[in-house]
Amino acid sequence: MNATTVRACTAFADARRLAAGAVRDVARAVRLHLDAHPDASVLVFDNATACPVEFDLRGTVDDIAARFDEAAGVHADALEPSARPRGPGRPKLGVTAREVTLLPRHWDWLAAQPGGASVTLRKLVEAASRAAQGPDRRREAQEAAYRFMSAMAGDAPGFEEAARALFAADAARFATLTQPWPADVRDFARELARAAFGMTPPLADAPSPTPEAVA
Repeated sequence: MNATTVRACTAFADARRLAAGAVRDVARAVRLHLDAHPDASVLVFDNATACPVEFDLRGTVDDIAARFDEAAGVHADALEPSARPRGPGRPKLGVTAREVTLLPRHWDWLAAQPGGASVTLRKLVEAASRAAQGPDRRREAQEAAYRFMSAMAGDAPGFEEAARALFAADAARFATLTQPWPADVRDFARELARAAFGMTPPLADAPSPTPEAVA
């Protein structure tokens, strides 16, 4: 994944969380760490999707920061509204006209609603979209957590059972099975999985790991 499209990410050096936050800051931390530890293994994940993030670490730390600043400026310019004066008439609302095929009784019902057919259809679509957000968010959280777990904990004890608990939405079993994992890996997997369990309280509230687990 291109780092310029990511809002926030987390870097891991082996099983330790190296840095987290804005991609510009994480890239800087990764570069400094690799300068000090050239043979280190560092993986970076998008905080939302857990997709791997690749940095362009060429040049100095300042060069890296400048590239991110330049990319951010280009993105901001693309979002800037047109400076051209708006002509007369009603402002554009961003709506798109397309054909909708309905039965006569459907059209009759829509015509009888306050605001008419277009307003009612938009309200119905918005309501259906909100209703689908819960299942969609749970599925996305499951996929993100599993993606990270596969990359960072594929050889960890209880991985397969933890994955089954994740997709079964069994929060308690997931917390138990991930408890022996390295603390930073375990906690990030739990953060990603929260929505998969219906936005339960943070699973990181489980008992603290032993000192050996975070070594």
